[in-house]
Amino acid sequence: MKLTFYKYQGTGNDFVMLDNRDKNFPKNNTKLVKELCDRRFGIGADGLILLETSEIEGDDFKMVYYNADGNESSMCGNGGRCLVAFAKYLKIIENSAVFTAIDGKHDAVIEGELVSLKMQDVSDIKLEKEYSFLDTGSPHHVIFSQGLQELNVPQKGAEIRYSELYKSQGGSNINFVEQVSDDTFSVRTYERGVEDETLSCGTGVTAVALAAFETGLAKSRQIELKTPGGDLEVKFEKGDSGFHSIWLTGPAIQVFKGEIVC
Repeated sequence: MKLTFYKYQGTGNDFVMLDNRDKNFPKNNTKLVKELCDRRFGIGADGLILLETSEIEGDDFKMVYYNADGNESSMCGNGGRCLVAFAKYLKIIENSAVFTAIDGKHDAVIEGELVSLKMQDVSDIKLEKEYSFLDTGSPHHVIFSQGLQELNVPQKGAEIRYSELYKSQGGSNINFVEQVSDDTFSVRTYERGVEDETLSCGTGVTAVALAAFETGLAKSRQIELKTPGGDLEVKFEKGDSGFHSIWLTGPAIQVFKGEIVC
């Protein structure tokens, strides 16, 4: 089988993109997805995303997301932004989109290389003494600390991800955060499914922004997040029922197009 693929990245969070509107891709082939995402023997990516025709009236397309381990996964914020850029490249949309992912419907807007993605509302944040936990389409453990650059994220992240704390729910993504200024934070993320640190995580920085506001570390409803792969912005509103009108903004760029025989 020969596949035409596209490689996209959003602040270093990279994805194999496939136009699967013809439904030819073997979606249950976990081994194939894992091989395509392998950085030594495949294309190399943090995940693989299928763009499909939506069955929902009013939607422009459907998003199907797989982690690098080959398993279909929860929502990926940077992946969603990259998929919107891919849809524009395919001339499915112009500068706005509505699509459905595993966590529900999303709106998106494109301005140049910047793609803004509306995330799901968040009604509940668990605040503990040493960490916060919330679900922004994917589960996220957030730790505010110092010495972020010296931290061994793969080791420490794996310890928490596989701990008894999240064993019953299949693990969590782990975010380590250091405050830079009033409304700016540096973030490093260990992603489950990738089982390593990634250069950026969209649902992760969204979780960090909301946790920073909820804990009082941030006062603004527009927060800048610095990741190893680049800068992102999260803005939101806070009401009686929690956080809503949550928008994740950052670059989404096509890196290359290719063909692979598999």
